[in-house]
Amino acid sequence: MKAVSGIIVAAATLLVAGQASAAPAPKEAATCMACHDVAEKKIGPTYKDIAKKYAGAADAVDKLTKKVIAGGMGVWGQVPMPPRGASALKDDEIKKVVTWIMTQK
Repeated sequence: MKAVSGIIVAAATLLVAGQASAAPAPKEAATCMACHDVAEKKIGPTYKDIAKKYAGAADAVDKLTKKVIAGGMGVWGQVPMPPRGASALKDDEIKKVVTWIMTQK
């Protein structure tokens, strides 16, 4: 019984540690959250799906930053994303959000 409780404690510790290591969304992402969420599908794709799709692409942050700035349609369906994600974020703020999105697993 003692071994089982030790395993449960170890598993719980790993679970909490994994959750604690996930960085919270930067404040600049607030306007993006109207259409996107980390794991729940809304109007646009989830941040986890975006990170998965572009994982391993060396230019992902720059490419996605330009896409948010310009807006677009067709990659994730026919619902358009307005330029700058319908916000007044500056280019460096958008890059900060995109960099954070790419950390979602």
